[in-house]
Amino acid sequence: MPELYPLLLLPEFKERVWGSRDLSLLYPHKTARKGGEFEQPIGEVWLTGDECRVSNGDLAGQTLAEVTQRFGRGLIGETAPDPSRFPLLIKFLFPKEKLSVQVHPDDAAARAAGLSNGKTECWYVLAAEPSAQVALGLKPGVSKSEVERAIAETRLEPLLDWIGLKPGEMIYVDAGTIHAIGPGSVLVETQQNSDTTYRLYDYGRPRELHVRQGLAAMKEKTRAGKVSRQGSGSVCNLISTPDFIVDKFVVKELMDVKPRAGKSSAQVLVALDGCGIVEADGMRPVTFAKGECVVLPAALREYRLRPQWALECLRAMLPGETVPEPETTR
Repeated sequence: MPELYPLLLLPEFKERVWGSRDLSLLYPHKTARKGGEFEQPIGEVWLTGDECRVSNGDLAGQTLAEVTQRFGRGLIGETAPDPSRFPLLIKFLFPKEKLSVQVHPDDAAARAAGLSNGKTECWYVLAAEPSAQVALGLKPGVSKSEVERAIAETRLEPLLDWIGLKPGEMIYVDAGTIHAIGPGSVLVETQQNSDTTYRLYDYGRPRELHVRQGLAAMKEKTRAGKVSRQGSGSVCNLISTPDFIVDKFVVKELMDVKPRAGKSSAQVLVALDGCGIVEADGMRPVTFAKGECVVLPAALREYRLRPQWALECLRAMLPGETVPEPETTR
């Protein structure tokens, strides 16, 4: 039986009606133009989806789901709620048009519906045009009954709390928050591994809505908003929540990465720019570049990042100890 090692995963490109044909910020070798590699625009690039395949070492060709089933907590660590499922789903989002207005259930609502967990998420703003916006929750005083009437009358947008985006910001979207993403940004989404989405409103587009389930899952007040980063320089914490932690590394020279306190967790490194090498004692080095991700097994708590010639990346993992909800602003 092969031993675990840092896994370089192949991204999965997802066609979406609201997506973009220009992926050059992260994937200059890919094109979504008509007649090219993809017939439809690309809206999402999944980095740690269940069907993402390993591209290096003895486990090459196996999906992340298969590797997780095979190694369990040896891969994902002690903190993951389900030992048979990778706990975090990380994506790049390329919205060219407005996404539907939607809501995700929290853990309690998801389990009541027979699902393993809810879906709290966050968005790191990698790029944003001056007009880029997202909707987070409702404007003050708007009730759930008003939302229901506005959906039926196709006039929900003015009731939502729209906020502008700037590159480098981190947005927290806790489960139960009614939300939408407007055009003109590139986002890195980190979320609980769930694809449960209730579409409440779609601007009149002929797609299925889930109004009853969505209204039941929606909360009139949540903690969603912008999060202030902690730290500066080569390492800073972008967000810490009970469901995930996301740090940002700017690596210009060899960096020793030390373990966090508490129980073990798998770590996901996502390259935003440049190229780097993951080095660990007794294991083959793994090179990853802009748009790629590496999953580090939970047992590998100390490693080194060697830039080639510079590397900017995110690290996502589960908290090893109790973490409160983040402080946010709108």
